Amino acid sequence: MKELLSSDLYCPFSSHINKHVDVLEEYALEWVLHFNILVNESSYKRFCKSKFFFLAASAYPHCQLEELKIANDWLSWVFIWDDQCDLSNLGRQPDVLKAFHKRFLEILNGAELTSNDIPLAYALSDLRRRILQRGSKEWFYYFVDRYEGYFDGCVQEAINRAQEITPHIESYMLIRRLSLGGYLCLALMEFCNYLTIPDFLRNHEVIKELKAMTINILAWCNDIFSVHREMSSGDVHNLVLLIHYQENISLEKAILAASQMHNKEVNRLQEFELFIPSFGKELDAELAKYISGIHSWISANLTWYSHSGRYETIERLELTK
Repeated sequence: MKELLSSDLYCPFSSHINKHVDVLEEYALEWVLHFNILVNESSYKRFCKSKFFFLAASAYPHCQLEELKIANDWLSWVFIWDDQCDLSNLGRQPDVLKAFHKRFLEILNGAELTSNDIPLAYALSDLRRRILQRGSKEWFYYFVDRYEGYFDGCVQEAINRAQEITPHIESYMLIRRLSLGGYLCLALMEFCNYLTIPDFLRNHEVIKELKAMTINILAWCNDIFSVHREMSSGDVHNLVLLIHYQENISLEKAILAASQMHNKEVNRLQEFELFIPSFGKELDAELAKYISGIHSWISANLTWYSHSGRYETIERLELTK
């Protein structure tokens, strides 16, 4: 099934993998076990099958080992929290979710840990410490700001679940861009690839459009591969399912429609890149690296699904305490 889905999705960008991938595979489990963020044996097995290390090594193929470890641990953190939001009762309790998010943001902004904090909070504090050792404070607080958007997306999905709202496709896409964590992925790309992107360029319409298209591609690809798990768990936050329900067509046709949307967006991204204006020699060089990083993420995301067993499990979860 995964091979059939992959064959329908267009990706013109070459795949690369970081030279430290073998070291990362051995390391990846150590961090989550050290902070005890896998709640039980089932979570442990799901984590091992997911192979987040492969995604990190493919998405950031040129960065050094320590930055790669940070990227891997951050991805592990986000995916584990994402499961808590999607597959446990927490995903239907927006007020409880907001309280966790408030505490996480306090920790990212330097608050001291307490005995009341959950293991994920301790893990997040460790990530903060390590990132600040290797990156600038200016970039880090830009990264934290992207975290707020990600948390807002998770809460909006929880509100929809609690109120049994099935969003329209257009409003879903706006929420999905946040809840995917895509803006975080692209911000982390600056850190891993040692890019210097000034605020005026980050806020330029060119970068905004590049980000929006990239996140659409990543999100729609994810929705295609995760549709059966989300259907089984009763979650409607999936492009394929919304097309299936709202257009009253078969699931197979909805998958095809979502695939076509994905492929058109990839083509649109390629065309858009041809007409990007010049920002001067130095910034053009940084922007070229940024676009190369985008290509790596799109290719890595698609390739990862062929190696990962993440979306083969549908069991309910408990919150780590």
